[in-house]
Amino acid sequence: MPDAEQPRERQARRDARDLPDAQENVTDAQESDAARRRRRAQFLRELHEAKQLRDRVQPRRARAARMRQQMRMRTFRW
Repeated sequence: MPDAEQPRERQARRDARDLPDAQENVTDAQESDAARRRRRAQFLRELHEAKQLRDRVQPRRARAARMRQQMRMRTFRW
């Protein structure tokens, strides 16, 4: 049954080839995680700024949204 052994051999070769790159993958993952957090923080800052701008431009809608939020919080059950 040589067919049954081929996937194992391929996996063994793949594992042996990936061993030196394991350290690089860890550092890349850490850098990409930090970059993702930076991008997320930037996005949240811009979103907050856009919401503030919308509230200034449309005060009636902003007031209605605040009232709806207050009603939601009043009727929320713990």
